[in-house]
Amino acid sequence: MTSTSATQPRVSPIATLSPGYFALVMATGIIAIAAKQQQIDWLADVLYLISAGAYLVLVALVVIRAIAYSRQLVADLTSHAKGFGFLTIVAGTNVLASASAVIHGWWTLGEILWWCSLPLYVILLYTALISDVLRHHKPGLGAGINGSWFLLTVATESVAVFGALLFGHDPSDFLAFVCLAAFCLGLVLYLIVMTMVFLRWTFQPLEPTEADPPAWIAAGAVAITVLAGSNLLATRNVSPRIDRLGPLIEGLVTLAWATATFWFPVMVAIGIWRHIVRKVPLRYHPSYWALVFPLGMYGVATFKMRAVIKLDQLEWAPKITLAVALAAWTATFIGLLVQGGRAAGRRRPRVAATQSA
Repeated sequence: MTSTSATQPRVSPIATLSPGYFALVMATGIIAIAAKQQQIDWLADVLYLISAGAYLVLVALVVIRAIAYSRQLVADLTSHAKGFGFLTIVAGTNVLASASAVIHGWWTLGEILWWCSLPLYVILLYTALISDVLRHHKPGLGAGINGSWFLLTVATESVAVFGALLFGHDPSDFLAFVCLAAFCLGLVLYLIVMTMVFLRWTFQPLEPTEADPPAWIAAGAVAITVLAGSNLLATRNVSPRIDRLGPLIEGLVTLAWATATFWFPVMVAIGIWRHIVRKVPLRYHPSYWALVFPLGMYGVATFKMRAVIKLDQLEWAPKITLAVALAAWTATFIGLLVQGGRAAGRRRPRVAATQSA
């Protein structure tokens, strides 16, 4: 006789795949670039392979989910709390494009990925945003907004990050304009989202379960803005358009770097309060990749900014940040492997029980 639990339908993990899982690609790819900046080529190569492999697997899973579980996917995409998590697909695609060019010199692959990211950006961003705007029944600010909303900036700036690299490799005045527009738009979106999130944090009660790792994207969003602006500044000698705006861009890059630096102590304090004071268990969750990404991005952005504005006093910062980001990546990756092993272990007894029945 088969037990009730054995006969209950099991929800496929693909049906409930976290929309933010591409943060794994973002985190791994950006640390690979950081390793290349520090001339640790073997580490850059290994992390690039992991990032590219994860990207291919996740693309396949998203395609399967879109075909087999389209209702669940649309529900997540049009959710206030989850919708903007899909923008990790755009950012992950552009981080992989940047890593392909910077680490291996594969400009053609990078350009293909960048062009693929553009329609994804338009479709995913406007589907989530318009559904949030037009929905009649809306959640309150506390329930509806979280750190994943900063992905509006991250995805937008990721377009400018690789676009500026591509412009430096193959100059085009229109491409320069597009990159400048994306850089400026990302800053505006950050100001909008940061205002809402800051009001949420400071004027409404914050529960430990709400202070999840995507809040770290508050720092990551301005860190990637630093990288986008620095990549633009690196092309001043080939673009009169960018050269004319050079002082403004440098000022905005400095502003973004200072803002990213400002947020890290707050994020650390939230983590201590959540896990030590309020004793929330520290268990693996896909959202923890959103904690690793800002660490890696801050180091890469600081390295590039230091080079273009000639600020040698910050030479030590990218090295230390790489060590911290790599430690966080390793811990999170081990958590992923352990969770995967446990899931496989739970699945085997179920299969055996079904066969015996």
